[in-house]
Amino acid sequence: MTDRVSDGFGGTFPAADANGELNPGANKDFKVDSLSSEIATSREIKERAEAQEKKEKKNSMQTLKTAILVSAVVVAMAGAAFAITKKLKVK
Repeated sequence: MTDRVSDGFGGTFPAADANGELNPGANKDFKVDSLSSEIATSREIKERAEAQEKKEKKNSMQTLKTAILVSAVVVAMAGAAFAITKKLKVK
């Protein structure tokens, strides 16, 4: 007697691995679906690229904000220095 069961069309089903099915943690022999694996990998690569792009955009915006703040501080200090020298000249 074989471990295979025939279906109604003359084909056979593969033998079931009861131990592997009941104890999935002990089953080290599993097959990977290559198509699903490729889809998951391409999706992961796409997500990484989008995250990197978002990070670069955030970095450029941060640089622009820093430049504007520094410029504002320099203008404020120049204005204060000008006001102080004008006050000192008046006295």
